Formats: sequence, structure tokens, C-alpha cells
Amino acid sequence: MSQLEIGAVVFDVLGTLVDEPAGIRNGIRALEPSLDDPSVEQLLSLWQEHIEREQRRILDGGRPYVTSDALDREAARLVADAAGVDDPAAAAALARSGQQLPPWPDTVTGLARIAERHPLIGLSNASRAALLEVNAHAGLRWHQALSAEDARTYKPDPGVYQLAVTVSGRPPERLLMVAAHAWDLRAAQALGLRTAYIARPVGDPPTATDQFDLYADDLDDLAGQLDKGVPARLGRPRP
Repeated sequence: MSQLEIGAVVFDVLGTLVDEPAGIRNGIRALEPSLDDPSVEQLLSLWQEHIEREQRRILDGGRPYVTSDALDREAARLVADAAGVDDPAAAAALARSGQQLPPWPDTVTGLARIAERHPLIGLSNASRAALLEVNAHAGLRWHQALSAEDARTYKPDPGVYQLAVTVSGRPPERLLMVAAHAWDLRAAQALGLRTAYIARPVGDPPTATDQFDLYADDLDDLAGQLDKGVPARLGRPRP
């Protein structure tokens, strides 16, 4: 069986490298410290549902493209209203929490290890400005960071993945897309990219019918598999 010949590794960012829900939870608690945990989770769900719904509307052509910053501000206003907080400055601070996201424990060292052998490309639905803040806050280091804003759409639109193909100057089959979201990997796979699933608590796990090239517990596991030159299609699915 042929070895994976990787010319560059493309990483999803939100959820895969940073704990997005944790950052937003922190923002909600700062907005209204008296909230109990169930209330925080309800408000977090309100935020997430708004972002998912509005990105889907944009993808379906029901709404013109707006950046992730604009969607975060909308979500923050919804959450602030639901929490009974009538303070524009507090809502603005909550919106910024969508960019102040902690990295997973293995992220920084794992990226550094993989970068020793492969060019790294970040590919995120975050806007250019938001991606700059996310990278700076979490200490992420890239050879290239790409925002879906450059395609004026959101993943899983193929135009976003094409950004990585174009910038890398490599054919899709030489790029390895890494994500904690099976839907993200399926879309990359449809464009011809190789795929690696990383298990995260907030991800979208593969189904029994998914056939990704690699499956890893974390970035150290992925780095080890890449160092060994794992054959294509020999990754092990997780239950």
C-alpha cells in the first residue's frame, strides 16, 4: 500500500486546536457572574445555534456573506439579552470571547513537532482579524494562516479548501487536512485532500461509513504516525 506523500498539513482551528466552547463559557461567566452552570450551558447553546444557523443561511444563499466577527457580535447580543444584561460594552466584551480561546494541552507542542517536517497551514472559518487574535491568544504558529473570509463563504463550501490548494501550490492529494469535525474532513475529501481525524471532546466524530486516511488521539499521536510514514488508509477508526 502506498505511503501518504504529504506536501503540507492543513489544520482546522476552532475546536481542533483551540477549545472554542471553553472560551465562550468564560465570556458568559464574565458577562453575568451570578449564572449557574446549567444557565451558562443554555446560553452557550444559544450562541452556537445562532452561529451554525446563520452560517448555513449564508451557505444556502439565504443571507449575504458577513464575517465571523459580525456573527459573534450578533450571538453576543442574543446571549446578553437572554441573560438580562443591557450593557453594550459588556456585550462587546462577550463577542471578543469568541477570539480568546484556550489551546488544547497538546496543541502548541504538537504543531511545533509536525512543523519540523511539514509546512503548516491554518484554515479557519474565523475572519482574518479574528484568526489573528485566536492565533495570538492561543500561541499558534503557522507557515500560512488562511481565513474563509478570503473565499467569502464558510466551510464546508469547497471554495474554502481550494484556498489551501491554491496557496500551497500543491495538488490536493498532497495536502493533509486535519480536523476534529468529520463534516469538515468529508468536504476536504470531496476536493481530493487527504484527511486526518483528531479526537476532541467538542468535535464531530466519524461515522462507521467514514474512510479517513488517519485517525489520531491527539497531535502527538498524529505526529508519531506521520514520522513513521503511515500507509494511506491504514488509520484506525475510533468507536
